[in-house]
Order: sequence, then structure tokens, then C-alpha cells
Amino acid sequence: MFGKLMLAAATAGLLLTASASADAQSYKDTVKELRVGLIGGENASDLMTRNEGYRQLLEKELGIPVKLFPATDYAGIMQAIGAGQVEMAAFGASGFAGAYLDCNGCIEPLVVPQEKDGSTFYYSVMVTRADSGIDSLETAKGHSLAFADPNSTSGYLIPNATFKAQGIDPEQYFSKVGFAGGHEQGVLAVLNKQYDLAVTWTSGQGEMSEGYTRGNLRAMVDKGLLKMSDIKILWQSGKIPNGPTAVRADLPADLKEKLLSILLDLPKSHPDIYESIERGSGAGYARADMDLYKDIIDLRKAEATGGRKS
Repeated sequence: MFGKLMLAAATAGLLLTASASADAQSYKDTVKELRVGLIGGENASDLMTRNEGYRQLLEKELGIPVKLFPATDYAGIMQAIGAGQVEMAAFGASGFAGAYLDCNGCIEPLVVPQEKDGSTFYYSVMVTRADSGIDSLETAKGHSLAFADPNSTSGYLIPNATFKAQGIDPEQYFSKVGFAGGHEQGVLAVLNKQYDLAVTWTSGQGEMSEGYTRGNLRAMVDKGLLKMSDIKILWQSGKIPNGPTAVRADLPADLKEKLLSILLDLPKSHPDIYESIERGSGAGYARADMDLYKDIIDLRKAEATGGRKS
């Protein structure tokens, strides 16, 4: 009897040890590197340089190799994260919604950029050259329009849906409609007189003369590519939720928590890296959830089926 008890105790001890070992398993045991997708409406070299400090920080904090993968457009990042070729990427709201739908929920939002006033939204705007003679959406009729990218929230989805809801079919209303390949490219196309109009994104807060607090206009002003006096804003959308930094849903829970901790702490612990990522005067990040993107997901579904969200 004593021998049986000893055997049972030894067996139980082995099971407890195995269970504790499994519970203590780290993401480092299964995730050998973290691949981060980048899209920023600028050339790949600038994008990689601007995010190198971020890559080094992630690699140091996570204890595994981190690689950056720039994409030429939103579709590239959407496809890459859906196919498991990257594990994390920052999206616009529409790009996130599209990727979520395309891969049947294989991704989830981690954090959302937060403005200094606590808001987590931005605006789509339509711009033209200051000397174009166009001063409203009504007088823009018959002129050429550059959308940014078919998977951009502010650069296509929201303005296109809003115009259609107002009875304006862009293909009929404007003389020519095209995609510039990105937000910066669209505004440059207007400045270079390749298009009369372009849509892009802005925080809509702060000094207009500086390109507002953040967004494509501010980034172009800071890079010396734009003077706000050279353009005028003809139209502004309603509030659009900031796009999330999203991760593959199948990543280990402890890795997700580690990434969340790094990003939430980033503005305080590494303000220079935070500034290089956000290029503006945001206040950091807030936890994100699916509720924030429900309307955008519904709008993407309607767009895909040729319908219109009421």
C-alpha cells in the first residue's frame, strides 16, 4: 500500500511539474522573431529610417529579433498580416476593417493613437491649390480628384461614401478620378497640377498654418514639402476613429501583453521614438477594442457589395 501511495504521489508531482512548466512557457519558445509591417504614405527609405529606433526598442524589450517590412500601399500590409507574413502593423481604420474581413477575424486591435485632448479621431479633408479658383465642393464639380488609396479610410472610404450619401457620384461629378498611391503623393499631385483636388487626413486641431497638430498635412509641412498658404481646404468629413496598431490574434497572450505595455508606456519612456512614429503632438495610446471599428467594418461590407450604409 505504501508503495502505491508513493507511486501516486510521484505521478502527481510529475503532472504538477509538467503543468507548471507549460504555464511558464514564454512567447520566446514559439515566436522566434517579430515582423512589423509599415505603411506611411512616404517612400520606403524614409519609412525605414523613421522607424529604426522603434525596431531597436522592440527588439531590446522583447528579447527576440524584430524586422521591419515596408509596403508600397495599404493592400500590401493587409495581405501580409492576413497571410501571417507579419505579426503587427499600424492601420488606418478602413485598412484594419478590410484586413479583418479578408482574413475572417485573424487580427485584433491593440492600441489606438490618442490626441492631447483625449480624443481618438481625425478628419478627412479635400484640398486644392490656393490659386485654383475652386472655393467649395459645388465649384469643384467638373475638376479632377485624386483619392489616396482604395484601402484608405480618409483618403477614399469616408469621402467616397459621404459624397454618395449626398447624391454625388464621384465618377460622374468630377472630370477625372484616380488614386495617387498615398496621401503625400495626392497632395503633391495637386501642387504639381496633375490633379485639381485631393483628399487626405488631418487632426483638424491646432494651428492650420502649421498643418494642424498631426496628419499628412502636418507631416508634409514638417518635411518642407508643403506650405499651408499654397492650399485651401474645401471640405471636411465628420469624425473618423483613429486607426489601430493591430496584431495577429493567434500571437501568444504574453507577447500581446508585452507589446501593449511597451506602446502604452512609449510616450513617457521614449518620447523621441514616439515622436518619430506619430509625427505630431499626440498624447500617446489608449487600449483599443473592436467596438471602435464596428461602423467602419459595416461600411467596408457595404462598399464591397455596392451598397450604402444608412
